[in-house]
Amino acid sequence: METYTILVINPGSTSTKIAVYEDEKLVFEKSITHSPSELSRFPKVMDQLEYREKIILDVLKENGFSLENFNAIACRGGLIGPVEGGTYLVDESMVRALKESKIEHASNLAGLIGFSFAKKIEVSAYITDPVSVDEMDAVARISGLIDLERKSQSHALNIKAVARKAELELGRKYEDMNLVIVHLGGGISISAHRMGKMVDVNNANDEGPFSPERTGELPVGDVVKMAYSGKYSCRDLKKRYIGHGGLVAYLGTNDLREALKMAETDSKAALILKAMAYQIAKGIAEMYIVLDGKVDAIILTGGMAFSSQFVEMIKSYISNLALVLVIAGGYEMEALAMGALRVLRGEEKAKIYETKEVKKYEHEKTSRAR
Repeated sequence: METYTILVINPGSTSTKIAVYEDEKLVFEKSITHSPSELSRFPKVMDQLEYREKIILDVLKENGFSLENFNAIACRGGLIGPVEGGTYLVDESMVRALKESKIEHASNLAGLIGFSFAKKIEVSAYITDPVSVDEMDAVARISGLIDLERKSQSHALNIKAVARKAELELGRKYEDMNLVIVHLGGGISISAHRMGKMVDVNNANDEGPFSPERTGELPVGDVVKMAYSGKYSCRDLKKRYIGHGGLVAYLGTNDLREALKMAETDSKAALILKAMAYQIAKGIAEMYIVLDGKVDAIILTGGMAFSSQFVEMIKSYISNLALVLVIAGGYEMEALAMGALRVLRGEEKAKIYETKEVKKYEHEKTSRAR
């Protein structure tokens, strides 16, 4: 069987992670840190494109790789609008959507860099399970206010990767199971999966439980009062609920380990941690109901799942609902590589990106037909 060599590209706000896989084997990995002074030269994230391309090529060369080594480029998915889960070919349509994205985010650079590299060596670039994966049921979209629709934005890449890892432990295919999967990181995504589709999930930025850095869902009336108090700009208020909420707001840290240490002698810290576990458990119970109580497993993943102490706090509420699996950590780089590898091996057909308008129409048409 042919061995496939895949370059993985994952840009973040202050770093660019790259990896090289030979089939399932990781042979090289590097996280390149970008200093604030370096990035301050670029007015917009999109202006960093050539800068990040050059750094990636330099690091590859320093470590004995050239673009000609690769059979495919696997890229982190950008904010391109709602799409089904799976692996997508990066083509001209997706490149245009990435360039025109209304949300400035470093992940939008990945597909552009990958497309540029792929063209040079006449291979294909792919993205897998971007943040904007949207497989939500129509009923899950209703918010209670006609002007607002609930959106699917989650840690989809790691969530879907963990679902595939659970196949080995549970002895069944992802497409044949009902799962509740919880990503426990700086933000928290709690998702319901019915037979291979993520049919409901909280928006990790502004719904669900509070997390180390985010407030999660808030009393909307009080938020309106804060917004019109004159004390905060829109930007200031957003910083309070994304980045400076959750554990940061209550305990001054986003490190669960530090918070657990504080809780040993500080009753307030103990209460805050109990509240976070309590809210996570409530979110899991909601997704349990979404799946009609027919759940094959509840899976806890992400960085906080490494803490057996915090996991036990959550399990104390939910262990009677279903089997609880812990698959701690993040598998983003591996997931991107494996998405491309499945396509290269012919195990999965690469999907073609469609515009947001087309996808929305198709969803509405399908919903009306049900």
